[in-house]
Amino acid sequence: MTSLNKITDFRRPLAINLANRAAPSNCDDCGARHHGLCDALSDDELGFLSRAAQRLTLPANSVFIEEGEPAQYFYNINSGNVRLFKSLPDGRRQITGFAGPGYFLGLASKDKNTFSAETMEPVKLCRFTRSGIAAVFDEFPVLERKLLDVAMHELVLGQQQMLLLGRKTALERIASFLLSWAERLEMCASGRLPRPNVAMPLPLSRTDLADYLGLTIETVSRSLSQLKRDGLIEIPNIHEIVLLRPQALSDIAEAAV
Repeated sequence: MTSLNKITDFRRPLAINLANRAAPSNCDDCGARHHGLCDALSDDELGFLSRAAQRLTLPANSVFIEEGEPAQYFYNINSGNVRLFKSLPDGRRQITGFAGPGYFLGLASKDKNTFSAETMEPVKLCRFTRSGIAAVFDEFPVLERKLLDVAMHELVLGQQQMLLLGRKTALERIASFLLSWAERLEMCASGRLPRPNVAMPLPLSRTDLADYLGLTIETVSRSLSQLKRDGLIEIPNIHEIVLLRPQALSDIAEAAV
C-alpha cells in the first residue's frame, strides 16, 4: 500500500493550464465526445453543457480531488487515466476504481468529496463548478436528469467493488478485473466477452492493481503467473496483457457469484 502523504506531495509542483471556457466546437475533437454521457448528448445538449466547462491539463501524479475537501467541482475526463482512492487512518490508501475518457467524477458528492483522484499519466479534463452547472440546468433541465443517471452509475460501481473485495478469492478478483478492464476499453459490448488473443493495454502498475483488489503485490504477481501457466493469458510486457481464453477467465470470475 502507498501512503497518502507520498501521493499528496505531488500536488506541490502541480501545473494546471486553464483555457477559456469551452465552446461547443471544442467538443468535436475531444477524446470523450463518443464516450459515456457525452456520447448520449446531441450537439445542442453538449453545447449547453460546455458553457459551464473549463478545460484543464494536468501532469501525471497530480491529485485534483481530495477526500474530505469541500465538493466545489465535478469533472469529465477527456483523455488519460485516473486512479480513485480513499485514505485509511494509518496513512495507507485503498484504490476504489479507475476512470478514463468519458467518465464524470464527483457527481455523487454533496458537501465534501468522498474520495480522492490522482492522474496516472498526463490528463485532459473539463471542470464544472456546481453553481455554474445549476444555471445550465435551469435552461436545459434534461441535462440534470442525464447527469443523475451517471451519478447512479457511480453507486452501482461501488456495489460491484464491495462484492469483489468481500466474496472473491485472489484469482477470482484478478480474473474479474481483467474482464472488466477489457469492457472498460470497449474491447467487448457490455455483458459480452472480449475476443480471444487480443492484446489489452494495462497502464496501471502492479501496486495500483494490488491496492484496488485488496491484495499484496506478491499475491497479484502469483495470480497472474498462475493464469499464464494455465494458458488463460499472456504477458508480453508489464503494461500489456493478452486474454487467450476469455470464457475460462469468466468461469473463474463468476465462481463466487
